[in-house]
Amino acid sequence: MRTKKLLLIFTRTPELGKVKTRLAKDIGAEKALEVYKALLQHTRGITENLEMDKWLYYSEAIPKSDAWNPDIYKKKKQIGAALGERMQAAFQEGFDAGYEHIAIIGSDMLDLQQDHIENAFKKLEETDSVLGPAQDGGYYLLGLKQSIPKLFQNKQWGENTVFKATLKDLDEDYSCSFLEILNDIDVISDIKTDSNLNKLIQ
Repeated sequence: MRTKKLLLIFTRTPELGKVKTRLAKDIGAEKALEVYKALLQHTRGITENLEMDKWLYYSEAIPKSDAWNPDIYKKKKQIGAALGERMQAAFQEGFDAGYEHIAIIGSDMLDLQQDHIENAFKKLEETDSVLGPAQDGGYYLLGLKQSIPKLFQNKQWGENTVFKATLKDLDEDYSCSFLEILNDIDVISDIKTDSNLNKLIQ
């Protein structure tokens, strides 16, 4: 442990037909894979220089070779069936290891920048939790000072109710601060405004 701060990154192995399946319905599996690889590159770029420990959680088996520097990212496999169960397990593992401030992100947020993550950890110094709301009704970042299992239970993951349901659970007992609303990449309309991604789908 180099710091008391830990960033959890949830990702998938970039395999044809297994990533960005909603987007693939519009542009095909091959182009969807290229978009996902570009998003992974973006995520590496905004996280590799952060002054905190970073754990990279794969949804499937950890690949023998990938583009994530093992000197920067400690690689793990997600544990559990549903997404909530997997996220809770990752947070718990971090707190059990002695980390005091932990945040989780995915790997498909083109609008997410390094300063968003740094700002989240600054906010965690003053509040119990921090949320980065996504335009689709979910969240792109969750930061915590302690394990709160109910945040990961009874949620319709992937639906537009996740942010409000999570905020309701926090409002009952915990203080929460917020980052700005960002857009994630799920369907073709989400990438129309980015020239680099648009080149990949032409």
